[in-house]
Amino acid sequence: MSHESVAVLPYAQASSAEIVVRLAASEAEIAAAQRLRYRVFFEEMGAKPCSHALATGRDEDPYDQVCDHLLAIAGGEVVGTYRLINRAAAARVGGFYSASEFDIAPILASGGRMLELGRSCVAPDWRNRGTLQALWHGLAEYIADNRIDLLFGCASLPGTDAERIAAPLAYLHQHHLAPAELRACALPHRKVAAAAVAQFPSPLAAFRTLPPLLKGYLRAGAWIGEGAALDEEFNTTDVLVILDTRAMAARYQRRYEAEAV
Repeated sequence: MSHESVAVLPYAQASSAEIVVRLAASEAEIAAAQRLRYRVFFEEMGAKPCSHALATGRDEDPYDQVCDHLLAIAGGEVVGTYRLINRAAAARVGGFYSASEFDIAPILASGGRMLELGRSCVAPDWRNRGTLQALWHGLAEYIADNRIDLLFGCASLPGTDAERIAAPLAYLHQHHLAPAELRACALPHRKVAAAAVAQFPSPLAAFRTLPPLLKGYLRAGAWIGEGAALDEEFNTTDVLVILDTRAMAARYQRRYEAEAV
């Protein structure tokens, strides 16, 4: 879920080393997650760092002080991370991060316990199905412990070329659009202009072109909001993922773990 999105880089073969997933327990562990985010988002994916980020080698913002940081740790090193923001935490910094790109009023009006996912990434040597599943198991435990009803957050497609991403966006809109009562929309000043041709060869072929974690969300039963938003700072085009945790609970065991990322 920028930024508030997942890493969009390819995954390597699984490692046999043990991975521990838990919440960050110190400022040092949060700093390690921020350094990992900097390496992935800025050094690998071409995001544009501010002077502070350049000086510190860390991706950080006010949300880091109010959220929970879910970490994947191997050999004492943070190799994966997720940022988890609930409604109370968001209120302390003026609202959810996604609201800078999408009108999330329908989500906020839905009631229940909600959680925004973001800043998810994995170190290059650990981009494998096992790491991703470990993070999702940790996320599932967090959801259960905090009785979360609804998950949402920005997920990214690499680049900002509207024509190049027209096909996957058309596929998402036609096959995974959120129901009207939860259909958050891209803000007008951030919305991607529709490409002249928005077709895809087949649903399966279009699905296969999506970033790994976005595919995982869809397998778990996620919907996508209306439209997509440009994030020029992070060199991505973002869609809003919305997931009812009841659907996730029903489908996660049945489908997500059974399919390769």
